[in-house]
Amino acid sequence: MTSVFQSDAATAREMIAGGDGIVLVDFTAAWCPPCRVLEPVLDQLAREAEDLTVLKVDVDASPELASAYQVMSMPTLVFFVEGQPVRRLVGSRGVAALREELVQVRDAIAAESRSRSTR
Repeated sequence: MTSVFQSDAATAREMIAGGDGIVLVDFTAAWCPPCRVLEPVLDQLAREAEDLTVLKVDVDASPELASAYQVMSMPTLVFFVEGQPVRRLVGSRGVAALREELVQVRDAIAAESRSRSTR
């Protein structure tokens, strides 16, 4: 069981770069209604997925990180693998949709792993 972590820019950078498995960063804002709707969805997804770390980054408190990843709308969700962004979603989603996105990220990781082993 993984949990959702509130994160500042420095901690988020560390966890993105050194995170085991998949790191999902939720770029959010306190004033954003769709972001609040997304909170319980991310909590549930984090509880279900052992290989997922979920970070919440407030764009108002960490504008430099939001700028670095070209976040223009909230919520923006970015999946990272080995420190690299691999998938970006803008807007709120239900848990079923995010489960499917996570499956696609896992499938891409598996395909890359197979590709590396045949080289």
